[in-house]
Amino acid sequence: MVSAQIATPLEENIMSTTIAVTKQFTTLINTLTVEPENQQQLIELLRDCTENVVTQLDGWISTSFIAATDQRHVVIYSQWRDVVSVEAMQANPDMLAYFPKFAALAAFDGIAGDVVYNHHA
Repeated sequence: MVSAQIATPLEENIMSTTIAVTKQFTTLINTLTVEPENQQQLIELLRDCTENVVTQLDGWISTSFIAATDQRHVVIYSQWRDVVSVEAMQANPDMLAYFPKFAALAAFDGIAGDVVYNHHA
C-alpha cells in the first residue's frame, strides 16, 4: 500500500533544501533567541520578510526556519549564491526595514560560511 503525503499550507510550493559540501553557494545561519510567547509572532514576521523581500533578491536560493521545541529559539538556514549576495541582502533598504521589528522580538546572531562536512545514510 502506498500512502500519499498531503501538503499543509506551509508546505505548498516549497522547494527542498539540499545540504552539500560545496563552495558553489554560501550558507547563512541565523539564531534568534525569543521569549516563548513571541516565537510564533517572530516566525510569522520572518516568513513575511522572506516571502516579500528575500525571495526577490539576487542570489537567494532557499530559506528554512527551525523552531526550537523549547520555543526560545528560531534558526534560519539560508542558501545564497555567494557572500556578496548575503552582504547585498543585509544592506537592502527593504530588508533593513525589518531589522528593528526582529530586534523588538528577539536577540540575533548569525554566521555565513561553506558546508565542509555532510554525512548521511
